[in-house]
Amino acid sequence: MKASRFFIGTLKEAPADAEIVSHKLMMRAGMIRRVAGGIYDYLPIGLRSVRKVEAIVREEMNRAGALELLMPAVQPAELWQESGRWGQYGSELLRLKDRHEREFVVGPTHEEVVTDIARREIKSYRQLPVNFYQIQTKFRDEIRPRFGVMRGREFIMKDAYSFDKDTAGLAKSYRKMYDTYVRIFTRIGLEFRAVAADNGSIGGSGSHEFHVIADTGEDDIAYCPTSDFAANVEAAEALPLIAERAAPKEELRKTPTPGAAKCEAVAQLLNIPLEKTIKSIILATDNEGAEPTIWLLMLRGDHSLNDIKTNKLPGLNDYRFATEAEIIEWFGTPPSYLGPIGTKKPVRVIADRTVANMSDFVVGTNEVDYHTTGVNWGRDLPEPEVADIRNVVAGDPSPDGKGTIAICRGIEVGHVFQLCTKYSDAMTATFLDENGKPAPMQMGCYGIGVTRVLGAAIEQNFDDRGIIWPEAIAPFEVVICPMGYDRSDAVREQTDKLYATLQEAGIDVILDDRGERPGVMFADWELIGVPHRVVIGDRGLKDGKVEYQGRHDTEAKLLPVDKASAFVTDKIRTALSK
Repeated sequence: MKASRFFIGTLKEAPADAEIVSHKLMMRAGMIRRVAGGIYDYLPIGLRSVRKVEAIVREEMNRAGALELLMPAVQPAELWQESGRWGQYGSELLRLKDRHEREFVVGPTHEEVVTDIARREIKSYRQLPVNFYQIQTKFRDEIRPRFGVMRGREFIMKDAYSFDKDTAGLAKSYRKMYDTYVRIFTRIGLEFRAVAADNGSIGGSGSHEFHVIADTGEDDIAYCPTSDFAANVEAAEALPLIAERAAPKEELRKTPTPGAAKCEAVAQLLNIPLEKTIKSIILATDNEGAEPTIWLLMLRGDHSLNDIKTNKLPGLNDYRFATEAEIIEWFGTPPSYLGPIGTKKPVRVIADRTVANMSDFVVGTNEVDYHTTGVNWGRDLPEPEVADIRNVVAGDPSPDGKGTIAICRGIEVGHVFQLCTKYSDAMTATFLDENGKPAPMQMGCYGIGVTRVLGAAIEQNFDDRGIIWPEAIAPFEVVICPMGYDRSDAVREQTDKLYATLQEAGIDVILDDRGERPGVMFADWELIGVPHRVVIGDRGLKDGKVEYQGRHDTEAKLLPVDKASAFVTDKIRTALSK
């Protein structure tokens, strides 16, 4: 490719609405342009990287035995109504009607459509297992699209769906996809972690997320540096920090705490560790035709509630935060200073595992400017329901017992789910088993955010000059920058020769024949992030040399003209083979 025949749309400044590094650099490098909130054009240089990600994904999916197909972006509402997600998915589901007033959705995912394919096409256990995948545009109507391709509304995704005859087969298919994802992200050249995760709106049982490690990641990842444990903080098990409850030592006492509504203020006022205080979180669940059930969740003062875990507790799958009126009715006081002792009406009390083993702790008194100190289970309070309802924090014991937890930030780029029979049951996707009896298919679901991978790669690989692409997904692997290409016969001859040799070797090379000044050329290609650069000029050619510099290198090196092609080719192939 010659630059004079390519579109290079670099910008000196990023648009004002670009918030994070990847958004800024993708705009400045001429990879994307905004069309509407969360919707982007992919310009030629950006699309080259998209296609390279797709090629790696496609090669590894095919290698794993998955079969590519293509499903429609627009899906009939009937399928979503059949699965039950028409009313469950929420406002991110873009709904529309055709000229006949029939309802459709623009697909954010394709579980319903692929399940419909399976139930129509798969009749016998002899046709199983099978794994269908596609690489296709999706649309999710994000309330607040932001961060460029990291949280867009329209995006390209690889989604795959496995169908098995039993749970053992599903486990095998799931493991195969897990291993395939490891190969994909390794080949792309990303630093990543596979972490245990929550299934969210997709449903099913077990799942893992694949996260690119980056400071700008939206997810907190809990991991153990001395073991293989890793999980999204949403899903990480929080072990009790107190192994056994101590006997009471303090008297129960109503203690003045004027103006100290929060646990931090109480601890400071009473000169006690924050770890001795308890925060009370008041939730409600509605009961048709009756008053709501009010729940009091108790967490240590320095801990935070995990919404995902809470939502999975029996009776709390559709919880909301209690209103101020409800709090006054049940506790006799407005929010703050709330506690489990002396409520006006009965409440359901759930204590976190750590709280359940505490003694002599401090709770609200349900009276403004007062707390109760020296509180103990059994003596002052009935034994509570106990559950894991908090987020883990750095320093917690690892659930695998092999060390302590550390926290890092991650960008989710892939997710694998064991759906089991969630969709096959709802949509009657059955097959005839070995005994000729109908049985539901066991399903798995496996997604990769293709366009999101680009943003994640940049968040992990950049400097003050621009992007530093991994070789595997760089828009070009090497750029040749000739000095005076239009003025020097020697420069043009050696440039064309090197260009042809690299092309013959299968190297993805671009020749910058635009006639720009060296500073402009270098700045453009450093911003774009091409991993390797060769500079050819009259001065070097007099000594039989050309100049090479890798995007990671701080200085250039001189190479013999006749060795340059082999040197660059070896560099690229070595990088791609890692």
